[in-house]
Amino acid sequence: MAKKAARKSGGKKSKASRKKTPLARQFRRWMTRAGLTVVGLVVALVLLYSVLNPPVTHTIWSEWRRLGRVEREWVPIEEIAPIMARSVVAAEDANFCQHWGFDVEAIRDALEGGGNRGASTITQQVVKNVFLWQGRSWVRKAMETSITPVIEIFWSKQRILEVYLNVAETGNGVFGVEAAAQQYFNTSASKLTSVQAARIAAILPSPRNRSVTDPTSRTRRRAASILDGAATIRADGRADCFED
Repeated sequence: MAKKAARKSGGKKSKASRKKTPLARQFRRWMTRAGLTVVGLVVALVLLYSVLNPPVTHTIWSEWRRLGRVEREWVPIEEIAPIMARSVVAAEDANFCQHWGFDVEAIRDALEGGGNRGASTITQQVVKNVFLWQGRSWVRKAMETSITPVIEIFWSKQRILEVYLNVAETGNGVFGVEAAAQQYFNTSASKLTSVQAARIAAILPSPRNRSVTDPTSRTRRRAASILDGAATIRADGRADCFED
C-alpha cells in the first residue's frame, strides 16, 4: 500500500512538472522575443536618426508641458561656428575623438574623486537626451551603457556632435546652440564669437542654474578655461574627427 501511494504521489509530481515545464518555456520564449523586439527597435531608431533629425526628445517634451513652450531650432553642423563645436567638446568631453563612447580615463578619475565628478561622454549624453530620460537610476544607466556602443558603430563623430549641439538644454526652455545664440546674443550659431561660444558651453551641464548673459565669476573662469581647452584640442588634433 505504501509503495502504491508513493507511486501515485510520484505520478502526480511528474504530471505537475510536465505542466509547469511548457509554461516556463513559453515564458522564456516570450521574454526572448520581447528582448529581441526592443533591441531591434533601438537599432532601427539609431539607423533612422543617423540620417533624420530626432523630432523631439523626452526632455524637450517634458519642458514644453511644464512651460507651455520651448525655444528650439535645428541647424546642421555646417551652420554652427566651429568654435562652438570645439568649445562644447572642450567643456564636456575633451577626448571625444579618441574614445568609442566611454572615456575610461575620465571614469577612473571620477571614481578616484569619490563619484562627485561627471564622466559621461557626449555620446552618452546624446543617448540619454534622444533615446532615454533624465534622472539617475540603474535601469537608465544600464540602457545608456547598452545603446552607446550602437551609436558609435552607426553614427559618425560629426553626426553625434551635431545631434548633441541641437538637443542639449542650453537654458530654461531653451534647447540647442542655435536657440541659445538667438536668445542670449541675438545672433545665429554660425556667427557666434569665441567668447559667446565659451559662455554657452560654460553653462553646461547645469543650464538652469547658470547664466550666459549674467555669468558669475565662477562661470567666467570656466568660460576662459574652455577657450584655452578649445584652442588646445584644435592644436593637438583632438578636434579632427568633427572638423573638415
